Amino acid sequence: MRDRLRHALPFLAFAALAVALAIGLGRDPSHVPSALIGDPVPSIILPAVDNHGPSFTSMDFQGEVTLVNVFASWCASCRDEHPLLMEIAAGGVARIFGLAYKDEPAAASAWLDRHGSPYAATAADVDGRGGVEWGVRGVPETFVVDAGGIIVYKHVGPLTRDVWRHDMLPMITGAGS
Repeated sequence: MRDRLRHALPFLAFAALAVALAIGLGRDPSHVPSALIGDPVPSIILPAVDNHGPSFTSMDFQGEVTLVNVFASWCASCRDEHPLLMEIAAGGVARIFGLAYKDEPAAASAWLDRHGSPYAATAADVDGRGGVEWGVRGVPETFVVDAGGIIVYKHVGPLTRDVWRHDMLPMITGAGS
């Protein structure tokens, strides 16, 4: 009996590991839960990106639904989503604030000059401390903040038209009250 158990243990451990991996591979990596969902926006004060001010604080989220887009001049995926952000800003569905994550303000400014700025306000997060407060794991990430300053949604990765239409836009129209 002991020999059977000793021989079965490696098989059982392998089976448990295989099940755990299968569950993990079946999850959508862009739907990363955020501990901040349902919490007020972080109280941080950061300078504006050069020539793309003003900056924003927690008080600026009161009264209007806002997207917070975390971007960087060195981020290739940020370049991919940028035309969509420009369209969203032009459409006026929600204002967009930009958080330049671990980027030099001059580099972020030059990038916005070159590609256009969809942002009503920007913040330069040179050392990444602001991103830590927002729970940022990388760029790009986009948050939906309701009119009361509460984070209601987080999208990890570049925005696509499908994500915008099916996930974010319904969240934004529901977050206005």
